[in-house]
Order: sequence, then C-alpha cells, then structure tokens
Amino acid sequence: MRILITGADGFIGSHLADFLSGRRAELYGIIHRKPVKNLGQLDKKIKLEVCDIKNRKKLSAIIRSVKPDYIFHMAAQSFVMPSWKDPAETFRSNIEGTANLLESVREAGINPVIVVACSSAEYGLNYENEIPIKETKEFRPSSPYAVSKVGTDMVCYMYWLAYGMKIIRARIFNTIGPRKTGSAVADFGMAIAEAERLNKNSISAGRLDSVVDFTDVRDNVKALWLLAENGKYGESYNICTGKGHKIGDVLDKMLSYSNRKLKVTVDKRKFRPKEDPVFIGDNTKIKKIGWAPEIPIEKTLKDTIDYWRKIKFER
Repeated sequence: MRILITGADGFIGSHLADFLSGRRAELYGIIHRKPVKNLGQLDKKIKLEVCDIKNRKKLSAIIRSVKPDYIFHMAAQSFVMPSWKDPAETFRSNIEGTANLLESVREAGINPVIVVACSSAEYGLNYENEIPIKETKEFRPSSPYAVSKVGTDMVCYMYWLAYGMKIIRARIFNTIGPRKTGSAVADFGMAIAEAERLNKNSISAGRLDSVVDFTDVRDNVKALWLLAENGKYGESYNICTGKGHKIGDVLDKMLSYSNRKLKVTVDKRKFRPKEDPVFIGDNTKIKKIGWAPEIPIEKTLKDTIDYWRKIKFER
C-alpha cells in the first residue's frame, strides 16, 4: 500500500504523516520547499518530493512515479488574512493546484482513494436556524480563502461526477493543537509562552466574542483515515465536534495554565475584514461511519502552550 500526502510538512499534513507512519505502508510526501518544518521526527519513514502543486508537469511526474493507492490532499494556501492581500494567488494554489493533482491522477491511469481537505469556511455566513451547520447548507463564503475552498470542493465533485474518481471531501472545521500557526489559539499559546519567558505582564488579542467549533488535530487525522477507509465516494463530510467555544473563554482557560498573571488588550488590527460570529458544525454524518472526537479541549490547549514553550526555547 502506497500513501501520498500533499502538504506533508504542514500542520495537519505532518500529524497525518505521524499517524500513518505506524501503518504497514510506503509513505510519500510532497512539500512546497525546504527546509522541512515538521517531519524531523519521522526520519526515513517518509519519502519526500519538493513540488509546488501549481507546477503541473512536476506534479504529474511524481504521481506517475509513486502510483499511490491513497492520496491525502492537504496542500493549500490555508490562511484567511493572506488571502485578502493576494486573492488570485490563493485561487491558483487551492483551485488550480487541486485540478492539477486530479488531472495528473487521471492521466496516470490510476484510481486511488483521494481525500481532499476542504473547509468549513465554505459555508460562510449563517443564520441562527442553520446552526449546527450540516453538509447540505448553502455556501456563502466570506473571504477569498473561503471562495478558493468552494472552488476546491466543486472541482473535486466534478471529477467524481465526470470520471468516477474515488474522491471524498473532508470539510474541516477549526483544527487546533501543536504545530498550528496563524490562528487565534496558536497566537494565544505563542504569546503566553513568550510572556513567561520574557517576564511580560500582558498579551494582545483580536475579536473575543466569536463562537467556534474546535477539533484537536490528532482527532482530525483519525477522521481523515476513517474517511479513506469507509467514506462514500463523491460525498462531503464535516470534521468537527459539534460544540461551540467562545474565543474569550478559550483565552481565559489558556491564561489559567500560565505561570504568570497576564492582562489582555484587544488589538483591532487583528480583526478580519469579515468574521462569522457563530460557527458550530454538525458531525452526525461522519459519526455514522465510526468517528467521534476523543481529546478534551483542555488537553489541546495545554499541549499548544507547551509546544510554544518548547519550540521557543529550542530556537
């Protein structure tokens, strides 16, 4: 069995590689550039290729060479704020990159199971009667990143419909844990660790009133593998807990794990141009095939702070 992960050294991709490295499989990864960020712990357990997924020719050569039985497509421009600064590049990376992958698979004459990282951001604006959010909810994307993920999702649907490819779309809600960057929880963990190290008395934060559905990345990757094994081709599945947490309450909990008493100042420069105030998913569909979140948010938050304490000292 050969497994290929695009974006293998990213946040979810590297945790997925960790999880799959314990299975009897040949593990391959595509990374965007060197040095490798998050895969040092795997040493020689994964074979890596450097490739920008917008480079169709090189990507096709890798697919023809590896001939994977499973592909987990995690590679993307995955941050909301940069997507506002350069929407076109986000569209190229996420929509064109996905099309390049699927076309490369099709032209190679193979038919692997392909699990694609789509996003809850596709759902966008929601109304009170649409919470919790089901897979059937109308898309109302509220950022260029979200639009790019709608495109990714629909490209995958079209390739399944037109060519019968074994594609499963994972609509991933907010995922947190060690190695995460560029999100509120990761920023809180980094700021707390830095304040402890430098004897600071305060940290800054953006909006604190949003309600978000958080999943631990280690639960997330188990869901991705379950979808590869038991998901229905052509279908989409929410990966979420079904529980909402107010950002301010999450920050208070993280502050309680610090060895310093820290004040919080709100920095409006950290606000997104458009924020979806309540975002809670419905995980009924994926639970029916055997998945449920197991890791309590308290452990995830503690592990996030400990990660930043460790990585900052190592640097």
